[in-house]
Amino acid sequence: MVGTDDDDDIWQPESEAPKKAKAGPSTNKKRTSKKSGSKRNSSSSSTMSTIAAEYMTDIKQTFERFDTENKGRIETKQLKFAMRALGFEPKKEEIKRLTDEFDKDGFIENHDFVQLMTKRFTEKNVNEEIMKAFQLFDNEHSGKITFDDLKRVSNELGEKITDDELMEMIDEADLDGDKAVDCQEFLRIMKKTCLY
Repeated sequence: MVGTDDDDDIWQPESEAPKKAKAGPSTNKKRTSKKSGSKRNSSSSSTMSTIAAEYMTDIKQTFERFDTENKGRIETKQLKFAMRALGFEPKKEEIKRLTDEFDKDGFIENHDFVQLMTKRFTEKNVNEEIMKAFQLFDNEHSGKITFDDLKRVSNELGEKITDDELMEMIDEADLDGDKAVDCQEFLRIMKKTCLY
């Protein structure tokens, strides 16, 4: 297979691609995208482009390893193993959902696999960034953001936010009623408000 003009620098022909599966994404620094040095835009399309450029070689090479007949598709039963080769541990329910979504004839097509894995890498990257932000608030490393944590960060940033407004923020994110925000609640509210 030959890549398009847009991805010639990251697409490796099948004849040159190794057939042995690796444990996870490549760490080859020579293939980093030109965008890697620039400040990332937090919009979804920019994140998708950055992830796509960073991991496209790994995604395509992994697909080729499992496409043993070079027909541009892999058997659906190989999806779990292909995802594992890229460093993911899909659960049975996820494999079933993906199979229902993408499997039309016992196979997953190349473009569907690339779309699926690009989305997975994007989600993984966004979640990691949100968790870094969570850790900035969670000064005590308690696994929760309290009113005091929120007030401290607000003061450090020079924001003029009243105690009532800070408490409203906690209440908005707090699902279990403990007057604090754990990492899952933080992840949910950050995605809900489209801050990442």
